[in-house]
Amino acid sequence: MRKRRPIRVKGYTLMDEDHILKLHAEHTGVLDIHGDLPVTSRAQLAEAYTPGVAGLAKLLQKDPEARKQYTVSGKLIAVVTDGSAVLGLGNIGSAGGLPIVEGKSLLYKQLAGVDAIPMTLEQVPVDQFVETVVNMAESFAGIHLEDIAAPKVFEIEEQLRARIDIPVYHDDQTGTAIVVLAALINAAKVVHKPLQTLRVVINGMGAAGVATAKLLLAAGIRHQTLVDIHGTVTPDDERYNRYQRNLAKQVEMASGQTLDEVIEGADVFIGVSVDHVLDGVQVWRMAKNPIVFALANPVPEIDPDEANDAGAAVVATGSSQWANQVNNILVFPGLFKGLLKYGVKDVSMPLQLRVAQRLAALIERPTADRVVPGVFDEGVVSAVVEAVSEFKGE
Repeated sequence: MRKRRPIRVKGYTLMDEDHILKLHAEHTGVLDIHGDLPVTSRAQLAEAYTPGVAGLAKLLQKDPEARKQYTVSGKLIAVVTDGSAVLGLGNIGSAGGLPIVEGKSLLYKQLAGVDAIPMTLEQVPVDQFVETVVNMAESFAGIHLEDIAAPKVFEIEEQLRARIDIPVYHDDQTGTAIVVLAALINAAKVVHKPLQTLRVVINGMGAAGVATAKLLLAAGIRHQTLVDIHGTVTPDDERYNRYQRNLAKQVEMASGQTLDEVIEGADVFIGVSVDHVLDGVQVWRMAKNPIVFALANPVPEIDPDEANDAGAAVVATGSSQWANQVNNILVFPGLFKGLLKYGVKDVSMPLQLRVAQRLAALIERPTADRVVPGVFDEGVVSAVVEAVSEFKGE
């Protein structure tokens, strides 16, 4: 058998693989199901199961919506993936995506007390994916989409929102965009630049990049240059999908066709792409006191030390290894807790803006090493829940 070594990616030691495998194997994953009612007597058995539930079953036959009050479907979130677009890992298949949605289900429970269950679907066409989720939607209070490739996921989300009457949320889009904006609000304060005048380059126009650009645009940041595998995204470039091209019509882009060209004079680099696509020379060519968000996981677009040495005033990554972890874990636990608590079904753009503002406000005096709260900081979940409360009844 192959001897396992610490997981390394281009010089980064992440953690010991043997330890991780042993830990997950000991528990057969990271989740268990625990009952809310005791069943230790005949009377309790009758209450939790037969014959007691017969009356409940008849009630739900007449009024299916009552299931939200009387069954787990009123509080259970499905975290669904096909493993086709895992940040930093790419298309690893539905089985490969399962540990990620399982981990997120654990975080829902541990951080916000929200019940969630991981689910994987095969990589099927959009209509089959949608039909599968629609057919099981009555069992859930919300759908959390995870690690599904763009543009497929845009179509899936659009169709699900039109067909089912529960919240549908794509974490790689919405969660990432919210945390990026929260961090950028505070980073702009650190470098003493008005938020809406920032000249931003976004590298990686998949689901996260597109959603981030949309939210920054909603926040008034129009100077955005969008870069993907073929270079800058333009409205008439058929190599890009309609979502990317449409977005390119709405922003004011710098001249140039490559990342190396458009990085010149930029105030902000936001990477939601792959490791080591940015270097220190390019950071040095950015505007004075540049902001670098290198969010690829597990290895960022540029080593944070290299970015700092090149003059970056604020550096953030998606990892807990460095200061300023810009990660959607700050959003999704509190977001769904709020959605369920207040009956909000649409994660609208105004709601996203409000959540970002609330997260940013948790840092009273932003510094270069602290533009977002930490995952375990007190008040993170409650701040997001409070933001959602402002949209109840809408």
